[in-house]
Amino acid sequence: MIANTGSAPRLQGGFITLDTVKNKTDVKNRRTKIVCTMGPASWSKEGLGKLMDAGMNVARLNFSHGDHEAHGATLARLREVAAEKSRNIAVLLDTKGPEIRTGFFAEGDKIHLVKGESIVLTSDYSFKGDAKKLACSYPTLATSVKPGQQILVADGSLVLTVLSCDEVLGEVSCRIENNASIGERKNMNLPGVVVDLPTFTEKDVHDIVEFGIRKGVEFIAASFIRKAEDVRKLRKLLADNGGSRIKIISKIENQEGLENYEEILEETDAVMVARGDLGMEIPACKVFLAQKYMIRAANIAGKPVITATQMLESMITNPRPTRAECSDVANAVYDGTDAVMLSGETANSPHFEAAVTVMSRTCCEAEGSRNYNLLHQSIRNTIVMKYGKLTVGESIASSAVKTSIDVGAKVIIVLSDSGKMAGYVAKFRPSIPVLMVTANLVAARQASGLLLGMHTILVDTLQKTDTLLDELLHELTHAGLSEGDTVCIMAGRMTQMKEQLQVFTVGAKDMHSSHGHIQHGGGFFFSRGLLLSYSA
Repeated sequence: MIANTGSAPRLQGGFITLDTVKNKTDVKNRRTKIVCTMGPASWSKEGLGKLMDAGMNVARLNFSHGDHEAHGATLARLREVAAEKSRNIAVLLDTKGPEIRTGFFAEGDKIHLVKGESIVLTSDYSFKGDAKKLACSYPTLATSVKPGQQILVADGSLVLTVLSCDEVLGEVSCRIENNASIGERKNMNLPGVVVDLPTFTEKDVHDIVEFGIRKGVEFIAASFIRKAEDVRKLRKLLADNGGSRIKIISKIENQEGLENYEEILEETDAVMVARGDLGMEIPACKVFLAQKYMIRAANIAGKPVITATQMLESMITNPRPTRAECSDVANAVYDGTDAVMLSGETANSPHFEAAVTVMSRTCCEAEGSRNYNLLHQSIRNTIVMKYGKLTVGESIASSAVKTSIDVGAKVIIVLSDSGKMAGYVAKFRPSIPVLMVTANLVAARQASGLLLGMHTILVDTLQKTDTLLDELLHELTHAGLSEGDTVCIMAGRMTQMKEQLQVFTVGAKDMHSSHGHIQHGGGFFFSRGLLLSYSA
């Protein structure tokens, strides 16, 4: 069998054998993170506990639906269950964002459209429509589209081709390309059009300030980010209202965002490949290329990336996924995604627990068939080619990952106040678990939520480094380390170690010495429950 840490160039997958296929899936050291959308199916205390036990790392609150009261109640239950289980679960607020929608009907709740017939779209949103004329919420529609362009309605279930535009009346005449029945207020996409919409709606600002900042969420997922200035505006909004510690996830959902991706990547903290709306903006056959392009660029920049939309869509109604869905999840892992996301699968499905379990197992199988030595070298070489050199933090992190491969280390321990050094380690894709020790609760949740392979422990202080490491090594022996095992330990600038890398071998004293700081759950340095959850 070929080792998955070998350095010789070989055809990919050479270390996959029949036993690899037959062996039981080991989910203990899953690296890829799982984002779960909250909803009626799973937002009870019992449901949240099942999601956490199955593998949830981030809880997504979708503000396209629900109100502050419902989301607040969910958040309160989540924090309570996470505390009971000693889990550092991050919370993500996903904004509704600016959007274009069809209007209301004069009669009934559906209209039936026939292929080949014509329909007029009007920018007068007060107009009550029918099968001949329909309102659109985009005021400048008639000046934005041109004859021959397509307009997609209701997630592409209705395709219209523009025939003519009347800028004076604000109307667009279209040909119906397929038979369809649609309801009121359906979403509309204008492929290839640079839309003139605000970065954030009044609702978005209210949700971010009055809920996200006040309730202390860890991430804001900003919908329909189209340019770097959008990210800068959001960061200023957060800073002006006391939310500067919240990290920004830019959702790339249209062609304009894709075209400005490199500039957006420089400003954002993380990225979401939102394949649903993106698939309305560019040909479906090119979405996987856009996914690979965005993930690769994010990997080089060291920015976490979430792959989202329809990953296990069939499990909204079925107890088992399709084979194609599992392949989609695995290919996202192969592409280099840091996290994968479930939407309706956990929000509305009776099979929400099974969906997370399948997602976790599929990620683990994909991770187990990667060559981490070549992956580390590829990332390092690509960064040097692009930027000329590594930063000091990157160099130390790269050395830690390479050393862990060379000496066969069992775990990398990172002492980090802000999580920046932990981010550097995740950037170089270690093949073993990484344990971040921090005194910063927000950083602990953010790192545990989106940093690849990262587990976190909250401590009282990072200043008593020697004593802390002595306690930590002792506890790790009770969590699975054996005498003679090697551990790589590194630290950021804010600790006493000051950006150092050290290699320790677990000795007999670590196995048998008496330590009393954390024997009663909680304790002077850290919660033993958090440590044990890492190895579970």
